Amino acid sequence: MSSNIIADGVVVSLAYQLEVDGEIVAQTEPGDPMEYLHGAENIVPGLEQALNGKRPGDKLSVTLPPDLAYGEYDPDDIDEVPLEDVGDIDASDLEVGMVLEVEDDEGDVYLAFVREIGEETLILDFNPPLAGKTLTYHVEVLGLRPATETELEHGHVHGSDWDEEDDDGE
Repeated sequence: MSSNIIADGVVVSLAYQLEVDGEIVAQTEPGDPMEYLHGAENIVPGLEQALNGKRPGDKLSVTLPPDLAYGEYDPDDIDEVPLEDVGDIDASDLEVGMVLEVEDDEGDVYLAFVREIGEETLILDFNPPLAGKTLTYHVEVLGLRPATETELEHGHVHGSDWDEEDDDGE
């Protein structure tokens, strides 16, 4: 497989800056690019679409509506839960805005943001923090390489410090 253009199965190295409402909310640091496996839904769909066919050295800016980014904000994705159901966390350690991992009855784990802290309950927001937002990415494609078989099987990039012995079968 050729890895001189961005296509499914290619590991892409990017420098990016993300703006929301004219404010920079995330960016890569010089010398520390982001890597992702193209076609594996590792990044928001609109950005992945915009990067398809690009080459190293290409620069682009793309503005994405919520449906091509983190989706619309869902007011029904908020839940009130008893403090006792939050697990090993001491209530005094909770803060509005912090992220909690919440496990449901089936053992599935979700991330939630603490919206309110009551005496006996928490209001948790399960929406991604950028849901409902229009995002503007400024991107430079730094490099491309074919994904390894293991990366393709796992659906994500393995860092340079990962080796086959680190594989725990997931």
